[in-house]
Amino acid sequence: MALLLLRAFPREWLLNTIIIMKITKHLSTPAHIYADNTAYFISASTWEHRKLLDDECKTRLTELLHEVFDEYSWVLKDWVILDNHYHLLCCSKVGKDMSKMINKIHGLSAQFINTKRNNKDKVWCNYWDYCPRDERDYNTRLCYLLNNPYKHGYVESLHDWFWSSFHQHYQKIGDENLRDLFLEYPDYRKIKLPEACEPT
Repeated sequence: MALLLLRAFPREWLLNTIIIMKITKHLSTPAHIYADNTAYFISASTWEHRKLLDDECKTRLTELLHEVFDEYSWVLKDWVILDNHYHLLCCSKVGKDMSKMINKIHGLSAQFINTKRNNKDKVWCNYWDYCPRDERDYNTRLCYLLNNPYKHGYVESLHDWFWSSFHQHYQKIGDENLRDLFLEYPDYRKIKLPEACEPT
């Protein structure tokens, strides 16, 4: 079943070399991995987890994600956007472009949110990135991403959450294969992510 989803996801995207990788860490931000042509799982949250992303803001953020990823020739495979955070599965082109991309997405979306909501406070917290180590790791993260609206109690059925790539998978492989995916990679329920953002 996993191969149905990964057929269009070349194995060379899975991180298998340290030579192309650069890790940076600053005191006020999480460590970031910069690797070319590599799969990434990226998460970001709003400042203090405020629910700033209403339907219109989620739609605009979805558009910005696709526009900026296209601009930098990164492949955005999967995404989910909730009221106060988002998760992405993607593949890099040039790894060091990641910070520029996220900063652009967050800057433009913050302008939109601030104007719409008359918000004067900070919109985004930091972002976190992780490179799946193998096919199992990738698919476990995919299940986590797709299940996120249900996990957080937004919907009883994933069909009811518009801001997710779940619908593309459903159309491509169908209900039964999606159910098999979740059964094959049950460890998605155990993933704990560092999205908790404490103001400094």
